[in-house]
Amino acid sequence: MGDVLAGFHAVWEFDTDSVLIRFERGIRRPKLFQALGERRVPYEALRSVELSPGRRGTVVLRAVPRPGADPLMEAADGQLKDDLDPYRLTLPADREALAEYYRDELRTALGPAAALPADEHLVTAPEPPLTFKAYDGKASFDGTSVAFRWFWTGASSAKWKSGDQHFPVGRLTGVEWRSPDGAGVLSGNGYLRLVERGTQDRRPGEADQDPASVVFGLGYGPVHESLPFAAAVLQAVRATGPDADADAAPCRASVRTRTDARRDPADIADRIRQLGELHTAGLLTDAEFTSKKAELLAEL
Repeated sequence: MGDVLAGFHAVWEFDTDSVLIRFERGIRRPKLFQALGERRVPYEALRSVELSPGRRGTVVLRAVPRPGADPLMEAADGQLKDDLDPYRLTLPADREALAEYYRDELRTALGPAAALPADEHLVTAPEPPLTFKAYDGKASFDGTSVAFRWFWTGASSAKWKSGDQHFPVGRLTGVEWRSPDGAGVLSGNGYLRLVERGTQDRRPGEADQDPASVVFGLGYGPVHESLPFAAAVLQAVRATGPDADADAAPCRASVRTRTDARRDPADIADRIRQLGELHTAGLLTDAEFTSKKAELLAEL
């Protein structure tokens, strides 16, 4: 098509085989859009294109991705509010005729498999390395493995006693993301959980007790940080394939027990300071404090 259609929060640039969605930056723009920046969506990734009336004298042009085509939407699993949907373009009502034209043009560009689920991701997730702070720990992803580093002041005793966690993507089968905008965050309605190979049929425990999960809430794990993270991990898991490392050792391993791990001395000092605060507050016994401090010093 070679045309450009500008809306309130984004600009769609049409190419012969894809549409490039550029999200505008600004203090009033959704943070998720700012985090995404831009996304190239092949027409083969789309199932349909819709046009509907919007609010306050607007119309909405929306592309609907095929199931499984976009790791971001797969991770979101229908939980995104309309104003955070990256496939919605809101336009003034007086541009409805132009929106109808592009709707029809996009519909003619859809491939023969549009009605079927995609066999692979066709839209690229944000690239690692990625990090975000949850309520009970810091999550990081370097492209090959996910690490959870617990916050002593936020993590449950079950988590910090289990130690920091390390998950190679080859030992994962999926990611479960629950929006931090939901209610009852600490009861498990807002979290990111890694699904480990061999555990798919098991009923998981509460997210705040599960070392394979980080919990959202109180401003931690916002959508614009945790959802792109989940999408990137999901894309890496799908790309790895179902048979990767099938005979390897169990995925879950404490980072603290890895002899090859070396941590930033400033990070170690900060963790020891947090331990000291818990010890002073009476939340750790002398023996627990001494043991945990020794573990951290051993990582230097």
